[in-house]
Amino acid sequence: MKFVLAPDSFKESMTAKEAAAALERGLRKVLPNATYQQVPMADGGEGTVQSLVDATNGQFVEEAVLDPLGQPTSARFGLLGDQTTAVIEMAAASGIQFVSEQTKNPLKTSTFGTGQLIRAAVEKHGATKIIIGIGGSATNDGGAGMAEALGVKLLDTNGKPIQRGGGHLDDLVTIDVSGVPEAIREVEIDIASDVTNPLTGEKGASAVFGPQKGATPEMIKTLDANLHHYAEVIKVQLGKDLEHQPGAGAAGGLGTGLLAFTNSQMRRGVDIVVEMTHLKEALKDADVVITGEGGIDFQTQYGKTPTGVSLAAKEVNPDATVIAVGGRIGDGLDTLYELGIRAIFPIVPGAMSLSEAMNSGQENLERVAESLGRLFKRFE
Repeated sequence: MKFVLAPDSFKESMTAKEAAAALERGLRKVLPNATYQQVPMADGGEGTVQSLVDATNGQFVEEAVLDPLGQPTSARFGLLGDQTTAVIEMAAASGIQFVSEQTKNPLKTSTFGTGQLIRAAVEKHGATKIIIGIGGSATNDGGAGMAEALGVKLLDTNGKPIQRGGGHLDDLVTIDVSGVPEAIREVEIDIASDVTNPLTGEKGASAVFGPQKGATPEMIKTLDANLHHYAEVIKVQLGKDLEHQPGAGAAGGLGTGLLAFTNSQMRRGVDIVVEMTHLKEALKDADVVITGEGGIDFQTQYGKTPTGVSLAAKEVNPDATVIAVGGRIGDGLDTLYELGIRAIFPIVPGAMSLSEAMNSGQENLERVAESLGRLFKRFE
């Protein structure tokens, strides 16, 4: 019997690799002679870099960058086992964790540090492909700071560089991309994002995500108008009409900046991870597939890891039994059963505090895996 263990991380409790190891330990107590293949997973959000580094025997790289407020900091990205693919989470350099209630201000915050990571991956480490997850930003600058770090000149009416931050995009008059190095132009970038918001409007970056980054109602109007102006300049000077494209508003418009200034495409995060981990190959001869993450509910159907794993199994091995485990099991699970997940199990044994559940995550997961092993033992 072959088990493929393909969980996501259980946020703040265990990494995907730790979760897969706990599943195997529990199963082996009952089924020591079964075959096990661990495939740490992610969906493009937090933990994606860790999962892909673990799954490909890659490594982490630390770089000095500027945070969203322009202060020096250190951020890391992953260089995968092929040594040519880099995985970056924009939040590592430009995330909301860098600002406080007192300092967050999307008129000023910039994605410059994210651009520094991209440039370092290409010029210092030889990456020819980049996967970038674009969640958790503190920014609303349309990726302008990122573009500047890559060598794009964003100039005002006097031919001077505009100031960083979403509050200054209305000063943009001229875009000059002549200073972008050829290697940066050519690197292939997959944007891992399930956000479908456009750049502007009532469902745009400023209106939907601005408040959590510190934007007041008046700021939102300013930011939205500035992003509209930015998109118009991009459309006229670069010939790319991005303002209303789904996903253009992700990470405060970083989606727009990447699509405008790099050789990039948007993809569902979990699809990228399925491809990079070669999950489908592992699934072809699997009897049982166990996936999971910290919380499973009706939202899991929208590009989350358990759904991605289940659909991959359904495609290449529909006879495999897919089971999901989660720290918290919510409502609306019927759709998940329709997508191929056979059963869903919670790992928390009973009433306990959140901190207790977090601290005992691996132990709880191992115990549930042992119980599942006893269930499958009869089919050996």
